[in-house]
Amino acid sequence: MGEGSLLIDVVIFGMIAVFLVYRLRSVLGRRHGEERQRPNPFAAPPKTAVPESRDNVVPLPGRPRPASAEPGAAADEPQSLAASIAAVRAADPTFDEKTFLEGARAAFGMIVGAFAEGDTATLRPLLSDEVYGNFAAAIRERQARRETLETRIVAIDDTDLAEAALDGRTALITVRFVSHQINVTRDAQGAVVDGDAERPVEVVDIWTFARDTRSRDPNWTLVETRVPQ
Repeated sequence: MGEGSLLIDVVIFGMIAVFLVYRLRSVLGRRHGEERQRPNPFAAPPKTAVPESRDNVVPLPGRPRPASAEPGAAADEPQSLAASIAAVRAADPTFDEKTFLEGARAAFGMIVGAFAEGDTATLRPLLSDEVYGNFAAAIRERQARRETLETRIVAIDDTDLAEAALDGRTALITVRFVSHQINVTRDAQGAVVDGDAERPVEVVDIWTFARDTRSRDPNWTLVETRVPQ
């Protein structure tokens, strides 16, 4: 009787684990209708997703960016945000601003935490190839110095949709995150080499997510990070 009960418990816990993994991977998207699972549901978006004028190199968590990280001034009068969102919705009728921002907020915490922990397995499906390469390189450099990064998001104060665009069939949505965080870097002996372990600081991040509107994959991928100048 005891062995049978133990077997049932194992099966139940296994089913819970599978459900949690599914929810984690779908945090930035939701399937609609009778869509089928794709063989590779987390493939990186096409390189055309990011305009060539943008710079994806973003060292976390200190947030210092080179001046070139800000996109250059557009030659034409920019389209209004409302019109841009309408264009994205026309290409993808399933797009919902509120749902997207909720997913982006959740992904922000996941990505910041995974970067601090050096968890590249969690980062891989959420980032474009280029952004992932930059994050992974920064993690390797930190590990080579035998340093550890402790990050705690005390509060996410604001999550605002800042920009929207349609590049061919690729939707680009830019979100402005305002958060209070504690970021501390320690050396191999545990001494603090950067940051303050007691005092949260306000951090403003501007992240751009992309998705192929013709794809059955509902997930968005982080293709750029920057901060305002």
